[in-house]
Amino acid sequence: MRIRLLSLLFALPLCLQDAIAQTAAAPAASPPSLGGSFLQMLFGLALVLGLLFAGVWFLKKLTGTVGPNGAIARVVSATPIGTRERIVIVELGQTWLVLGVTPNNINTLAEMPRQPLPPGSQPMPPNFADWLRNTMNRRNAR
Repeated sequence: MRIRLLSLLFALPLCLQDAIAQTAAAPAASPPSLGGSFLQMLFGLALVLGLLFAGVWFLKKLTGTVGPNGAIARVVSATPIGTRERIVIVELGQTWLVLGVTPNNINTLAEMPRQPLPPGSQPMPPNFADWLRNTMNRRNAR
């Protein structure tokens, strides 16, 4: 067994010398065409973007986001009282929680039964698209 390993170790440099000599004797390959390189680059880009979108789709399916109609909690109102502090009213079923929110902490200030909203005030939109649409409509109305 040891003799075979030693003979392989001694034969390896000779095989490498033969491979190097054959590579040096081979004619130089022509440079790749510009069109082929461009298509290869586009294919690689499409593959990476496809993997990115597939990963995002998979993460969305994995997390199982709850839509606005199936949400357990809903922000009814929020009022800033400082640069980074605010008071938020959150609706949980038939109960409203008044919360004090700071960067470090969230405290329950009060708990009360659900109230009818005063006319003219509307709850905060459940998602960013609705909020943006409402804000743009108000800005364009002026």
